[in-house]
Amino acid sequence: MPLDIPRLVVGAIIVDDLARPSQVCAARRTSPEALAGLWEFPGGKVEYGETPEVALVREISEELAATIAVGPEVPHASGAWPVSAKYVMRLYFAQVLSGHLVPGDSHDQLQWVKPEKLDRIEWLPSDAGAIATVQTCLAAWPN
Repeated sequence: MPLDIPRLVVGAIIVDDLARPSQVCAARRTSPEALAGLWEFPGGKVEYGETPEVALVREISEELAATIAVGPEVPHASGAWPVSAKYVMRLYFAQVLSGHLVPGDSHDQLQWVKPEKLDRIEWLPSDAGAIATVQTCLAAWPN
């Protein structure tokens, strides 16, 4: 892959129920030091040959010890959320299928947050840019 093309990462907006979401799981980072203490939608890098959805299932299994079902993507006008010059991110709603969410090496705490309170916690800058859209999507969720 050329060096000037940003690498794709994925993030899971894990909700308590994809049919009727009422809470979102936020994960607090432990590293790197510059990001420690900030909250994120957990996920990670898409590996060569993986679809974003497959990468997300793998990353949540590795990071949080749970298997998820991947739901709809959170739209962005350019197709992906900007992270930095090196990375762009795609975000998907998801729900735990099996296992229990457990913080691993990358996180020290998980917190369930009501959608209307998502803007009250300190997110990673990349995730903070998506909060208003996530809230709008959840408010319009078909019941």
